[in-house]
Amino acid sequence: MQTILKMMLKKELQTAVEKGEMLPLMEEFYTIQGEGYHTGTAAYFVRIGGCDVGCHWCDVKESWNAEVHPPTAIDAIVENAKKYADTVVVTGGEPLTWDMGPLTQKLKEKNLRIHIETSGAYPLSGDWDWITLSPKKNKLPTQTVYDNASELKVIIYNKHDFIFAEEQAEKVNKNAILFLQPEWSKKEAMTPLIVDYVMNNPKWRVSLQTHKYLNIP
Repeated sequence: MQTILKMMLKKELQTAVEKGEMLPLMEEFYTIQGEGYHTGTAAYFVRIGGCDVGCHWCDVKESWNAEVHPPTAIDAIVENAKKYADTVVVTGGEPLTWDMGPLTQKLKEKNLRIHIETSGAYPLSGDWDWITLSPKKNKLPTQTVYDNASELKVIIYNKHDFIFAEEQAEKVNKNAILFLQPEWSKKEAMTPLIVDYVMNNPKWRVSLQTHKYLNIP
């Protein structure tokens, strides 16, 4: 009997996750946005587990396996978020793995401003005030994310990534703000190259992981 109940409960949880009523929550915290256009502003971060993009330099590989992160009711996520900030940043993992519609609807009902950080590997879901697209070569963005991106943030790990950055800039909408950001472990080598590149190609801006320099989450 206990086995049957456990199976029923697991199925109910799975259904709730598929509907976006619950999400595999890895962590949530209040901090300062460290990257891109909104660098230096306070925000409540919600990190959703689950990602199959598999970047070798990912600094949150523990987010990849959704099964190790407990399905959490979106009502609880919203209640926590509204206590701290007017802006909520949903990140991952890859949050678009899941249906973001129910979460963003409830956040909007609380008059919160909602940002997402995504590789764009899955079609866009949810209602967002700001979309940060950080594309990855091994699983390129869907057209819906290219079309709606507020900013394009390309991580520069080696010199060839400048070519990839230009390819991605051709695909995003004309209003997207363009950023180049050094991969943290390569920052000493890549930052000077990025500075030179931006000076020669001023449509781009420099983004840094300032939160790591400040030693904050």
